[in-house]
Amino acid sequence: MSDYQSSSDLIPQAGLRASHFADLVRLAQIIYDPTGGLSGRSFTVDWQADGLSEAVAIDLRILGQRYQFSSPHISPDIIWKQLTPATRKWFIENRSELAALEETFLARDED
Repeated sequence: MSDYQSSSDLIPQAGLRASHFADLVRLAQIIYDPTGGLSGRSFTVDWQADGLSEAVAIDLRILGQRYQFSSPHISPDIIWKQLTPATRKWFIENRSELAALEETFLARDED
């Protein structure tokens, strides 16, 4: 994917929809705070066991922190520009599994 090509052109070519980006933001929020903001709860998640490399998990943790209290419905262009190439690749390859992965955690008031 060329840096000169607009992300608006690349996103549909990669098979990504706005719902995939909302799922990614929700997952990033969970990676940043797996407890969903519940005080007194703490646990560690082995994201590598779920198929995320350490680099991708770090990138998504940063994204989750940035949008911790936001609606997950953020413009795909805005999110795409914030992802590293490794995270973009992982996202494209795993877009259909994101919803199932994020649903394994506590329900969140997402909208």
